[in-house]
Amino acid sequence: MRKPKRFNLLIVHGDGTRVLRLNLPRWVLYGGLTVLALAVSTLGAIYGDYISLKRQFSQVAGLQQQVVEQRALIDSFQGRIAEVRSEVSTWGGLHAKIWEPFGPEAGPARKGTGIGGGVPVRPALPGNRVALSQELDLLTATVNEEGQSLRALERFMVKAGRVLAALPSRWPVRGAVNSEYGRRLSPWTGVPEFHSGIDISSERGTSVKAPAPGTIIFAGSQGDYGNTVILDHGNDIRSLYGHLQKIQVTKGQQVQRGQVIALSGNTGKTTGPHVHYEILVKGQPVNPRGYLWD
Repeated sequence: MRKPKRFNLLIVHGDGTRVLRLNLPRWVLYGGLTVLALAVSTLGAIYGDYISLKRQFSQVAGLQQQVVEQRALIDSFQGRIAEVRSEVSTWGGLHAKIWEPFGPEAGPARKGTGIGGGVPVRPALPGNRVALSQELDLLTATVNEEGQSLRALERFMVKAGRVLAALPSRWPVRGAVNSEYGRRLSPWTGVPEFHSGIDISSERGTSVKAPAPGTIIFAGSQGDYGNTVILDHGNDIRSLYGHLQKIQVTKGQQVQRGQVIALSGNTGKTTGPHVHYEILVKGQPVNPRGYLWD
């Protein structure tokens, strides 16, 4: 038997009253089925790609949110680090105010090579934001605490500054100490004697500077001390400088810390050029070492 070349398609209405009959060629049916299969396959592929893209967009959105959070965290850390740096930058001025009454010696400092005493810094693990945050919190707390301590010390130093500034804490001249304060053998007789100051070695003509502000109460020759200057610093504290070559101040003159008052020499009873330096408290000599700030 020969296969029919056409198909009859009956479409019946729901109530069965009407019937639609379509007489279709075989190739039309096969073509329609092929097109339908291609359409279903294409739609399936498109839907699969849509689902994949949707998943990828979701992942990208998550990554973008992480980037935003990381950026906010970094900005926060940078802000806190800037605060720490700002706090630390004020310490230099605080230290300058604190040590100003002691009057550090002018001139270049000699730098040595010895170092030591460091505490190793523990680096934060990469990606460990909690550990990094804790370390930064600890650093911030330490810096703030140290800053408060420095400011408290500054307030104390401001109040005590006038008293400290009046103390003869500078060396009047730099040099080796040839003879210390206290008992010694006389360089002339060899008999034990009491030395009321310290003898600082210096070449003739070396500038002798006031270790603190004060008033000149004596400037002239004084027996074994030769040319002598006595400076009253207030609070019953005086300083004496002997064996001077030339005196450059007069009695009653006000002088400031670091001002040149004389030139060192070899006048009076000496074995060589030096400066005899005494500090007297309520008229009694005391060891100048207790006042000198090295």
